[in-house]
Amino acid sequence: MVHIKSLLGTKVEWLYYILQAFNSGDLVRYQELCRVHNAALSAQPALVENEKKLLEKINILCLMEIIFSRSADDRTIPLSIIAECTKLSIEDVEHLLMKSLSVHLIEGIIDQVEGTVHVSWVQPRVLGIPQIKSLRDRLDNWLGKVHTALLSIEAETPDLVAS
Repeated sequence: MVHIKSLLGTKVEWLYYILQAFNSGDLVRYQELCRVHNAALSAQPALVENEKKLLEKINILCLMEIIFSRSADDRTIPLSIIAECTKLSIEDVEHLLMKSLSVHLIEGIIDQVEGTVHVSWVQPRVLGIPQIKSLRDRLDNWLGKVHTALLSIEAETPDLVAS
């Protein structure tokens, strides 16, 4: 099995960094790398032919990263935040959300009046080290809240809680 890191140190090392930015949904980094490596990208007919599809896919990955970066109790996201991160208009954000909902990448409700989307579920995907660390931090935070709640309940109702 060939590992993606095998691209490092080769003449196509730029592809490693583009794939990394693409997978993490880092649109700004992806666009910068595409600008810097424009000549190499232009020499790849498959990439040129599918440029629009690739942009749509990185916008979806960017959306998923926005959702993933929020806590489970903060999943009502203003469309303006998504527009800012994806560099899309609000109308295009709505289209992106409808596409993501229709292919079952996310589940949720778009509220056009409030200008928000409430996401109740996100398709699982492969996580990178920074995302795993973020999950660990969230779990640690959640465990702290559970422990605090337990101590509070024990203090309030010492006769009802058996040790």
